[in-house]
Amino acid sequence: MDRIEIRGLRLRCIIGFNPDERREKQDVIIDMTLFTDLRIGGESDNPDDILNYRTVNKAIIRHVEASSYNTLEALAASIARVAVVECGAPHIQVTVQKPGALRFTDSVGVTIERTTADFQAD
Repeated sequence: MDRIEIRGLRLRCIIGFNPDERREKQDVIIDMTLFTDLRIGGESDNPDDILNYRTVNKAIIRHVEASSYNTLEALAASIARVAVVECGAPHIQVTVQKPGALRFTDSVGVTIERTTADFQAD
């Protein structure tokens, strides 16, 4: 499967379960790998023949900046849902990092993978 990679998307949202984490938006860094078939678009050179990663990126930005989650896991799952259900990505790997979440570390992060099959019961 081919891949479209979006790296280092830096956004702010409410993330965390401690009261001080819930007061103001915090930084998160998002990496996404969208697995899709790029053969047709690669041959045709027609943007209509590819997964529109600009549309996916804009939808993720809107979603994350308006979101409020206790855990990185829930935020990552919601990002996957937006990409797959709303934007039509067949398969996504999402990494969400929270800079400065633990002392003496650059960041803490989670990585998940989801496909259309994960959301078919919805």
